[in-house]
Amino acid sequence: MSTNVKKKLKKTTTKTSSARKVVKKVPMNVTFKTRVRDESVGGPNPFRWQDVTSRELFENRRVVLFALPGAFTPTCSTYQLPTFEKLHGKFMEHVDDILCLSVNDAFVMNQWAKAQKVNKVKMIPDGSGAFTDKMGMLVKKDNLGFGERSWRYAAVVNNGVIEQLFEEPGFKHNLDSDPYGESSPETVMNWLKTNPRK
Repeated sequence: MSTNVKKKLKKTTTKTSSARKVVKKVPMNVTFKTRVRDESVGGPNPFRWQDVTSRELFENRRVVLFALPGAFTPTCSTYQLPTFEKLHGKFMEHVDDILCLSVNDAFVMNQWAKAQKVNKVKMIPDGSGAFTDKMGMLVKKDNLGFGERSWRYAAVVNNGVIEQLFEEPGFKHNLDSDPYGESSPETVMNWLKTNPRK
């Protein structure tokens, strides 16, 4: 490889890396718009809006957060979400909660949980992508008609501090493929087994 090509590659890599924010703490000032069942509402669809803040989810707690490109998508529905739900009991030996986050609205996240028969993993709708953007994980998926979504990743978060980040490789806008492995439940669990609560 010529010296000029090496310099060009080095310059491109540096530019790409510097364009992304590196966060060591999750944003604590984001409000998620959720829908919760409330029989007092009455009618055939007894749900109401309830604001949940990221501070409520992360402060003084150790949690596993995993984020994905979209509800009802193949990898998320076939592998990631159902396996986190299946292994929930084992995860609770190491953390206080498991949070599934996607840049989707509360209606979509609730219906996805219902379709997947998920009732242990908490579904977090980041509808406007505010949390994802502050995490430096907002990625364009216009090539699939998705608009802006989350890059796939998982993290062990302790009182807002990211203990370990499991990010899928190749972060890029409009990527045709959907990398999966680094953020799998099995990978996160293996790390937790060797990194117990302090």
